Amino acid sequence: MPRRTIFLDRDGVINKVVFRDGRPTAPRQPAEFEIDEGVEESLERLRAAGFKLFVVTNQPDVARGLMSVESLRVMTDGIMAALPVDAVRVCPHDDRDGCECRKPKPGMLFELAREHGLVLRESYLIGDSWKDTFAAGAAGCRSIILDRPYNREDAADCRVANLRKAVEIILGEAGK
Repeated sequence: MPRRTIFLDRDGVINKVVFRDGRPTAPRQPAEFEIDEGVEESLERLRAAGFKLFVVTNQPDVARGLMSVESLRVMTDGIMAALPVDAVRVCPHDDRDGCECRKPKPGMLFELAREHGLVLRESYLIGDSWKDTFAAGAAGCRSIILDRPYNREDAADCRVANLRKAVEIILGEAGK
C-alpha cells in the first residue's frame, strides 16, 4: 500500500550548516557534521505516525573536489545510524552536470516514489532553500521551508521556525 512520506533536506534541516566566508555551506568533513537539536525526536514522532522518511540532498562539493566520497559516506552512515530514516539519497553533481537528480529538479523524489510506492501528492518536502521548494512543487508534494537567516523565499506552501513546528503542522493535517 502506498504510504505518505516526508522528504527532508540534509543541510539546514537534519544538520547544522557550516558558515564559510559568511555563507551557509554543507559540512565537508565528518568533524563538521552535527545533527541539529530536536531532529531525532521530531523524526520519531513522524515515524510513530506512520510516515516514511527520506533524506534528499544535493552535495555538489563532491563534484567540485571540496569533499571526498569517503567523508560523504561517513556522514550519510551517521544519519542512518542515529535517525529513523528509511534512506538517504544524494546528488553529488554540480549545476554544470545537468543531471535530473539535483534539486530543484525532482529526480530524487520521483526515483524514491517509484522504488517505494510513495504517493507524492500526499507527501511533504521540508527544506531550507528555494531549491527544495521548487523540487517539491515539481513532484507534486507540499513544501515546508524552515526559516533561516540565509533564506527569504516565500514560495513554499508553509514557512515555519523549525523542524518541530513543521512536524506539528504535518501531524495536525494528518489528524494525528
